[in-house]
Amino acid sequence: MLKETPLIEVHKRYGGKIVDFAGWAMPIQYSSIIEEHMAVRERVGLFDVSHMGEIDVTGRDAAKLVNMLITNDISKMKVKQAKYSPMCYENGGIVDDLLVYKLADDHYLLVVNAGNTDKDYNWILDRAKGMDVTVKNESPNYIQLAIQGPKSEELLSKLMDVDLSAIKYYHFDLGKLSGDGVFAEGIISRTGYTGSDGFEFYTKEVDKAEAVWDLIMSAGKEYGIEPCALGARDTLRLEAGMLLYGHDIDENHTPVQADILWTVKLNKDNFIGKDALKKEVENGPAIKLYGMEMLDKGVPRQHYEIYKDGEKVGDITSGTFAPYLKKYIAMGYIKSGVVDLGDEVQIKIRNKFLKARIVEKPFYKRR
Repeated sequence: MLKETPLIEVHKRYGGKIVDFAGWAMPIQYSSIIEEHMAVRERVGLFDVSHMGEIDVTGRDAAKLVNMLITNDISKMKVKQAKYSPMCYENGGIVDDLLVYKLADDHYLLVVNAGNTDKDYNWILDRAKGMDVTVKNESPNYIQLAIQGPKSEELLSKLMDVDLSAIKYYHFDLGKLSGDGVFAEGIISRTGYTGSDGFEFYTKEVDKAEAVWDLIMSAGKEYGIEPCALGARDTLRLEAGMLLYGHDIDENHTPVQADILWTVKLNKDNFIGKDALKKEVENGPAIKLYGMEMLDKGVPRQHYEIYKDGEKVGDITSGTFAPYLKKYIAMGYIKSGVVDLGDEVQIKIRNKFLKARIVEKPFYKRR
């Protein structure tokens, strides 16, 4: 039996094509992936991301626990600030990647991937033993909506009672969303998984999920809002060079290999995986995640092999047609020292070797 978000009937009402995503019944598309993608790049799109996990960490040792769990450093975080980080095993492999929201000095909200929620929760509980801290899986008590695109601030400013222009990237505020008799309190954060400007709204008023969705869609009509689903979420995040757990990162890959060394603060006190990651940085990773764009026409998919000079040098982790860039792009792990930016490689697609070029990530950067 697939799990459902409180918006399942809305997805059906909008004609969403429902698929199994990490055990959840979620829409993969409504109109078309390309239309939804372009709405987010050019106007505004609304996503239901209520399948994501929310884990509350409170108590005197909350900051100590969170900083031990993640590779990034929260010691200088201010209240109402958010931070992205991997959470690693002792060997440096990635348990999950997550967002940390600092609600108070003794209160943190960890937003984790849907398919990893139970695993993450149990991992955190085990690490919290002996600490003055309370860890709760609050996932069933939240709905989460992502309002993404260049018109998102203008749209939400009509509905929120906080100054959205004052919220910097990776910061948040607590506020009320209201209009047409609908009223919901929650967290409004300038975060997202699309590479476009945008916000995420978290509320525990789960019974108002459909009303909140309808209010945002109604207020967004003048901005050309589109309901957006997981298909567009994937193409958008890949254009923006953002990683997807289970594809680009997992327990078999480290943040050093995944080319997100900026999230690893080796100068902070001991955290899980520090010794392994420090050693890998000193010796250099055996493989590294690269960006590629196709020179020949073909769709690079996960697990497709990468070749250089007739030798297999790596594998694709994510690949797609990028609607805004109008080209086929991919990310994949390649042996270290084999390629440089601008080099040509070949992707084996249906027994054909198609040309691609190593390029910088992210593929798309908003102006």
